[in-house]
Amino acid sequence: MIHVTDPTRFLSVLDFGPAELSACLSLAGELKAARAVRCAHERPLTGQHVALLFEKPSLRTRSTFQIAVRELGGDVIEPPQDVALGGRESIADVARNLERWVSIAVVRTFAQARLEEFANAAPRLRVVNALTDEEHPCQALADALTLVERFGELNDRTIAFVGDGNNVARSLAQAVVMLGGHVRIASPAGYELPHASVTEIRSCAVNGGTIEVTDDAAEAAGGADAVYTDVWTSMGQEAETATRHQLFAPYQVNSTLMSLAAPGALFMHCLPAHRGDEVTDEVIDSPASVVFDQAENRLHAQKALLAMLA
Repeated sequence: MIHVTDPTRFLSVLDFGPAELSACLSLAGELKAARAVRCAHERPLTGQHVALLFEKPSLRTRSTFQIAVRELGGDVIEPPQDVALGGRESIADVARNLERWVSIAVVRTFAQARLEEFANAAPRLRVVNALTDEEHPCQALADALTLVERFGELNDRTIAFVGDGNNVARSLAQAVVMLGGHVRIASPAGYELPHASVTEIRSCAVNGGTIEVTDDAAEAAGGADAVYTDVWTSMGQEAETATRHQLFAPYQVNSTLMSLAAPGALFMHCLPAHRGDEVTDEVIDSPASVVFDQAENRLHAQKALLAMLA
């Protein structure tokens, strides 16, 4: 098994190199196949405890990490939110305490800087980013696994992301270009992926992987092998809902937009979906939709990640 270069953290897809990303996806596939036939697999977390520290709501992330830890032989603790991340004491002190008790901390928080402060305070603690405002690397692992299952290699495959240039778009793009694929991201002006992020993503591309940014949804979707979208208003942005709804309306993924993609193109969404906003029922419930495959693959990808960090 290939282990991560820095065995104490997975705060970003970029904490992996291309070989490590591919190894994680391969291991996820093995774990998925073994689980389907109820085969016993190695249990690298036996005797270890994993803390889940969640400042944001979660269905898929919390459930799949709980199951993943237990199936790998570990135990889960979930400190209450009001004591978990700097409410009663500093984030650094929380991390230093947990470092004495648990092996891994899975953290779902707001700013990436909070996560980095936590990880830097406890260098022996292995820390996993379960979502920040800036990045969502565990979702990207599941997305990449879903794409590899459908397409094999991603060389010469194009993934269009239509909507907000957010944490999901950033982590997806990192993973796809590291696997040699092409990403096109279409967002309204002012909501595009930051230029510094685009530059960073280009710098980690291998085997001809590319990223393009546009404000034209049709341009991004044209000939794409998969069309991906996310909610127009993420957690913490509720005050912007009306403005975002107006600006993002032309970026809805509907049958017209999907018709511009390549024949047999997939539809992807990280969920939860706001049906009738960023995607129509006709698309998300169509045979092209792999959204629940993505959700299932959160479990298998995260099991592989935890096994590599163990």
